[in-house]
Amino acid sequence: MRIQQVNKTNCRQYIEEIYHRQANSFADIDRKVAEIIAQVQQDGDSALFSYTELFDGVKLSALKVGKTEIEEAVAQTEPEFLAVLQKAYQNIKSFHEKQKQKTWLDCEQEGIILGQKMTAIERVGVYVPGGKAAYPSSVLMNVIPAQVAGVESIALVSPPNKEGKMNPHILAACFVCGITEIYKIGGAQAIAALAYGTKTIPAVYKITGPGNIFVARAKAKVFGKVAIDMIAGPSEIAIVADDTANPQYVAADLLSQAEHDELASAVLITNSMRLAETVAEETHRQMQKLSRTDIMEKSLANYGMIFVVENLEEAVAVANEFASEHLELMVANPFAYLPKVRNAGAIFLGAHAPEPLGDYFAGPNHTLPTNGTAKFSSPLNVDDFMKKTSILYYEREALEKVSEQIIAFAEKEGLTAHANAIAVRFRKE
Repeated sequence: MRIQQVNKTNCRQYIEEIYHRQANSFADIDRKVAEIIAQVQQDGDSALFSYTELFDGVKLSALKVGKTEIEEAVAQTEPEFLAVLQKAYQNIKSFHEKQKQKTWLDCEQEGIILGQKMTAIERVGVYVPGGKAAYPSSVLMNVIPAQVAGVESIALVSPPNKEGKMNPHILAACFVCGITEIYKIGGAQAIAALAYGTKTIPAVYKITGPGNIFVARAKAKVFGKVAIDMIAGPSEIAIVADDTANPQYVAADLLSQAEHDELASAVLITNSMRLAETVAEETHRQMQKLSRTDIMEKSLANYGMIFVVENLEEAVAVANEFASEHLELMVANPFAYLPKVRNAGAIFLGAHAPEPLGDYFAGPNHTLPTNGTAKFSSPLNVDDFMKKTSILYYEREALEKVSEQIIAFAEKEGLTAHANAIAVRFRKE
């Protein structure tokens, strides 16, 4: 890992290197994605069968996962792992239940009622990767906040394996969540099916969930026809640490992100050159004992950084500029620095809150803003599955009191019909 002395001013150039780790142009991918979406719109299920055979190497006889396949997957799953899924479900549900907002009405002014009506989106689609990387945790993190919001209809899509089966751990997570509308399709074609609908798959109103670059670009393409959660990825972590931090813990947590893929970014920000040098050595040592060494080596070589700063105030300033997906405060008193953090997807406090705790189990959502978007966006949450509708009621006397003001406002904008809609109610015939 590169060690670089920085401050909150010159750190920007190094952070920009990380931000630009994705391809600058998606022209070729976007052309292919547009072709796939158009084909699905035109041919529906037939296109889905064709693309599944082409991309996943399997000829399916049905797109929907049957009850028997779900039962077989649950039977194959170790009871211990089922218990873990159930406990994680409870933790995640409990956390998200605290986020739910209620409809409210304000009747404090005489003759006026104002308010906000909260309504769950009726139908959503959840994409879950299922190829080389299958993530049952993504089932929990996307389905549970939708259920807490009150979404009535949830469709889940995930690609099949060469035998035409869905990953059993994904199906086990669906079982724990009570999801039964599951389809064996992946890639851009799955996003197209959810957005536009086919004979087998009714269209949804919003699509959430992670995927590869084709999935991400397809979500961007269908945005507007449907809502989407975010265009997330690649994964990243920043760790603010001082001399009290255990270098083994720091190195392990950096590697936990670096193993995602070659584009993942792992950054340490510290006021201790001693810690910086020790962690650089420790990441190399631990990496040799882990299974995805090639991926981690490329990730750390290209997008792994150790920033050495003058003090912890400067460290937090650099972290705010980075606005990382995951931020760990591994310092003597993390709660003292928590109020100073403005930009992060999720904040992990202290030596015993490592990032995988949030990925799987604690309760907060692991679908987080990446690539600096934590400066203006939030983790996936219950509000993402709800709509806010404004409510207005005025009695005649209440409207009359403000009628001249509204008419004046409308006339200033040259909208005489707006003004007339007020005036007509009080004009003497």
